[in-house]
Amino acid sequence: MASKREQVILKCTECGEENYLSSRNKKLHPDRMETQKYCKVCHKKTLHKEKK
Repeated sequence: MASKREQVILKCTECGEENYLSSRNKKLHPDRMETQKYCKVCHKKTLHKEKK
């Protein structure tokens, strides 16, 4: 049986660094993921969006 979850890469909107790997259920949340995460390059909490 195929999994309904897919791996996504989260990218910082300020510096462009790809910091986090996460997963989401693509059937329940078809739109792109956005979350506040800590960026180790910027040294602060920034908005991270799902990479294309």
